[in-house]
Formats: sequence, C-alpha cells, structure tokens
Amino acid sequence: MCGKGEVEDADTATQNQKDGEGNKYGSPKKYDPTFNGPINDRGCTDIICCILFLICVLGMAVVGFFAYSYGDPLLLLYPSDSAGNLCGHGEYLDKPNLFFFDLIDCAKVGPGIVTLGCPTKQVCVTDCPSEYWTWAVQYGKEQSAEKFSGILSTGFNTIRETGRAAMICDYGINPLDNAYASAAKLKELIDDDLCAGYYYPQKEVLGRCLPAIITEGIDTAQSLAEKVGNDNYTSDIVDSQNKTVTIESILDGSAFVTKLLQVRSYGEKVFSDVENSKWFILFGLGLSMIVCFLWIVLMRWLAGVIVWVTIALFFAIFGFASGYSYWTYYDLKNDVNNTNSWILTTDFTYYLTVKEVWLAFGCTSATIFIILLLIILFLRSRIMIAIALVKEGSRAIGMMMFTLLWPIWPFLLELSLVAYWGATCLYLASSTKQVYGVTNLTAIANDSYDYQATSTTTSNPVDLIPCDPNNQTTGGEICNFVKNEVLTYTIYLQFYMLFMFFWTMNWIIGMGQMVLAGAFASYYWAFDKNEHMPTFPIIKSLGRTLFYHTGSIAFGALIIAIIQMIRVGLEYLDAKLKGSENAVAKFFLKCLKCCFYCLEKFMKMINKNAYILIAIYGKNFCTSAKDAFFLIMRNIIRVAVVDKVTDFLLFISKLVVVGILTVLSFYFFNGTLAKHLTFLQQFEVELNFFFVPVIVSIS
Repeated sequence: MCGKGEVEDADTATQNQKDGEGNKYGSPKKYDPTFNGPINDRGCTDIICCILFLICVLGMAVVGFFAYSYGDPLLLLYPSDSAGNLCGHGEYLDKPNLFFFDLIDCAKVGPGIVTLGCPTKQVCVTDCPSEYWTWAVQYGKEQSAEKFSGILSTGFNTIRETGRAAMICDYGINPLDNAYASAAKLKELIDDDLCAGYYYPQKEVLGRCLPAIITEGIDTAQSLAEKVGNDNYTSDIVDSQNKTVTIESILDGSAFVTKLLQVRSYGEKVFSDVENSKWFILFGLGLSMIVCFLWIVLMRWLAGVIVWVTIALFFAIFGFASGYSYWTYYDLKNDVNNTNSWILTTDFTYYLTVKEVWLAFGCTSATIFIILLLIILFLRSRIMIAIALVKEGSRAIGMMMFTLLWPIWPFLLELSLVAYWGATCLYLASSTKQVYGVTNLTAIANDSYDYQATSTTTSNPVDLIPCDPNNQTTGGEICNFVKNEVLTYTIYLQFYMLFMFFWTMNWIIGMGQMVLAGAFASYYWAFDKNEHMPTFPIIKSLGRTLFYHTGSIAFGALIIAIIQMIRVGLEYLDAKLKGSENAVAKFFLKCLKCCFYCLEKFMKMINKNAYILIAIYGKNFCTSAKDAFFLIMRNIIRVAVVDKVTDFLLFISKLVVVGILTVLSFYFFNGTLAKHLTFLQQFEVELNFFFVPVIVSIS
C-alpha cells in the first residue's frame, strides 16, 4: 500500500497542500526517475533491539533446557499415589488406577483441593472396587467368631480370609498375614491408615476410582441406600473413626475430585478427535490451498470475472443460508411434535432441532446479505479500481511465482514456535517438588468440613524432616505425600515464555511482511520487468531483511507484544471480577479492554506499513513508522476506500473458500456424505464431538 502510495502522492499533493494537510503530515516525495526499487546502500537498523531480541530468544532456549531437565509431563498424564509414584507407569504399570482411602477428607479440603491436594492416603490398584465393603462389618464378624473360636475355628478362618481378601491396603501390607490374624489387629490396620476403612462400588474416571453413583445417577444412590439398610450386621457404612459414611458425604468428597477432572476429560476428548481425524484435516487444508492457488493464478487473466463471480457466490451462499434457515425455522415451528428449547449441551446435533437456532442463523445471514449488497451498490466504481489492483497483483505474482510458496515458511516457523512454546510450558507445569505433610484429617473434630481448619492442617509441609514415605517406620500420618507442588519461580518463567511467544510470533509475522514488501517493491519499480527484476527476489529480500533489519522488526513486534500482554492481564482481571458487584470497576475494565484492542489493531497497521517503507528505503523503525503514518494521512480517503475495498474483495474470496470447506467438512464428519456416497463409508472416523475437526479445518 505504501509503495503504491509513493507514486500516488504526486497526484494528491497539490490538493492536500491546499487543504493544509501537506504541511501537517509532511510533504510527499518528489518523483525520481532514477529510483528503481529497494535501495542497496543501506545499513543495520535498530541494533539495540536486535541484540535485546537475540538475548531474549536465547533466554527462551535456556528456559526450555531447564524445563526439559526438571519437568516430567507424565505427572500431568498419570495420577500419583501417596508416595508420589505414578499409577500405570514404571513399577506400577499393572496398577493404572488411583484409589482414595477416604473421599470424605477431600470434601473437608473443599475447593482447596486444587492447591492442597486430596489429603487422604492414595494407592495404585489394578481395578477399582465393584462392591461394598466396610471394616465395621468385617470387625463384627471376626469378633463374633473369636468368641466361639474353640467351636468354630475353621469358620473363623473362612470368615477372616473371605472378608479380608476384599480389603485394599497400602503396599506391602497383607491383611491375611498371621501378624494381623486377630480382630484387634484388623482395627489397628484401619486406625493406622494402612488399609481403607470402607469403599463403595467405584468406576475409573481418568485413572481415578470414584463412586459409581457419580456417573450412574440417583437410581444407584437409592439402591445403595437400600443395600446398606439391608445389611445383616450394620445399617450404615462407617469410616476408620466409626463415624457414619452417608451418601451425601461421599458425593461431597467425590464432587471436588470430579470437577477437577472435568476440564481434563473434555480436553482429552478434543485432542482425541483431532488425532483421529488429523489426515482428513490435512486433506482439507491441502484442498483449500489448491483452490486458493488456482484462484490467484486465474486472477491474472480473469480478475474481473472472478471477482464478480466470487461476489455472486458470496451472495448465493448467504442467500441460500438465509432461505434454508428460515424454511427450517418455520418447518420446526409448525411441527407440533418438536418441543425442544434452548439449553446448553455438548451435543451439537441437538441445536439443529431448536427453531430459535435456525431463526438466529437466518437473521444473521440475511443481515450480512443486506449489508454487503448495499456496500456493493454504493462502491461499484471503487470496486473497479480494486479489480485493477488485483489484476496488477496477479501479474506480479506471475512474475514471482515463489511468492505463492513463501507464506508456507513463516507458517512453519509459527507452528514450530507454537510447538516449542507448548512443550516448554507443559514441562514447566510439570516441574514440581513432592510435598509431604500432615494428611490425617480425622484429628479435626469438625463434622461441618471446616475448610480453614483443614487448610491450616494440610498446608504445613514437613519436607525438612528426612523421611521416606515408602518406609512404614517413617511414613504414616506425618510423612505422607500430599501433592506435586509447582515450583514458585516456574510461574514467572511461564509469564516470560508467554511474553516471548507474543514477541517472537509477531517478529515472524513482521519478517514475512517485510520480505514480501521487498520482493513486490522490486517488481513495482522495475521499468523493464524482464531485465531489471532480480533473479530470486524473495531470497534477495529475505537476506536483506535478516541481515539489516532484524532489530527493526523486533522493535515493532515488541510494541505489539507489550500491548498483548496488557490485554492478557485485563482478561485475567475480568475473569476475577465476574462474580463481583462492582459495576464501576467492570465499566472501566471494559473500556480499557476496548481501548487496548483498538490500539493493537492500529499498531499492527502502522507496523505493516512501516515494514514496507523499511524494505524500500532501509531506514529505522521509528522514522519509517512516522513516514508511514504521514503517508496514510495524506491519502486517507484512498486508504479508507480503495485499499479497504481491495481487502474486502479478498476477504469475500476467503469466505467463499472457507464456506465451501466448512460445508464439505460439516457433512463429511457428521456422516451425511457417507450416507449418499457409499465409497466414503470406509473413511468414517469415530468422534466425540464431530464439530471439533470442522472448527480446526476452517480455522
């Protein structure tokens, strides 16, 4: 835009000076017949920013080395027992499930489970229990049998072996050993927290054993009450302190664990869907690239036809969407059997049966259709100018075909950055230390689950006391594993990595823009396109950009990164204030979010045009940004109309490609295409949410 504007300034300079704009926003450059494109006599710009950027990138590498050295993502994938061992991994490969001795202790911690962990003993088990068991029943049976031990010795052994075989105990503890033969020893095992005092039927949820009533609903809870009530020895299941364990207390204890796992559950399902459909997603991306490539190539000869056909297709898509949505709305409205109403659900197909959803689709499509129709009618002459610009751009691409492939390289750099940043953050999140503390919460005589008292008890780590939780002589109540605690300084490293992610990502984007600007500038100012054009304009522009202007790109990217970090902070504050009643604070926060959003958009525009001028004239960032701003202001009407109309036409083209891909992927992943085209049935994949690959494909 700026390169073209340099020539156009001569046409608008006289009028601008009459209006006083020439002095206010500087004077346009005079026509120079000897100027033939990006200057070769240039020097390095913004060296300080270049050095600072390289040092910070080196810092990213150091943080990555630290994270990979001390982090272990397996801690995030596998549950840990009370000794810090990973269930389902290593020595405990055959014991993939984590069993909680007393879920009521989790309820006592309440929401603090996120930071404190569940302070009950936890062990890895092969399978989650599928029956009811309570120590009080077994204890009563053994006491009764001991009274008649002289008469029923064989019966006593049978009672002991049968009942204790169902016990779940700590590693190395066998309740059938002769050392624990008496009923009194059974009680000691429970009192010393060496064996679980009770358990309900449980199911595995992300490697954790949770009561089946959590997933099976109220019917199971009622049958549970009936089962417990009909027990021959006791009407209640009791814990190690001989207190009644009610369904409500179990639900309280399980709820906090369940909530902690819900987010992870959805995340795993989403990643599973992406993994299962990855080849189809890549095929969709490849198909969209081919369509875009053909569109650009054809623009060289059929720009006008393609632009108007694109506009027609755009209107056809939104017109069809409007008509079909309204037709479906009235069809559902007149269907007396359809009583579905708006609810929040992960079942996307349900929304397709709600008439209000189709009404919203229809209104949105019709609104877009009408607005764009008015734009086309009032800006028809400007569209013709935009078509001329598109034709010239297509000719430039025809002279430099490698420009079609160039965006792939910045994209690969961006993917590499995202992968490195994500992996480093994952390892940082798993850079933890094992915290040991007082975990026997039965010492708190508080039936109301006093979170503050519990928090005080569990937040006093005794990791200064040398002990081995695997050794029963030093384990037990004092030296139990509480949780893997994230190291304090890793939080600051996460912030640093986030900032560097923004800075580096914006640098890659700016580098791609400057390289293309330099290549197209070579084409624009070449009087004889065949003789004066460089042999490899993209490669020459890339070398010029990296050697001379890395610092200038880093300067512009730094500004954007700072603004983006501020926006992240504002989003964090907004999340914190969601439950607040302070309307004034919310109002000012919304204003700040809006202002910084607009500031980011404005600075991205300034940066883009500054990079263009840097590619042409080789000046530093501040000078180029000032010149770019003045150039825009001297041609503000043309920028606002012609340039934006061109962007609008390209945007419509993108929407057409995205619309085609969306429709195809939607009907492919929901199985509709396979019903009509039988050969596609062999490519069907099982998905949890079929719209996940659709969103990934079109994004």
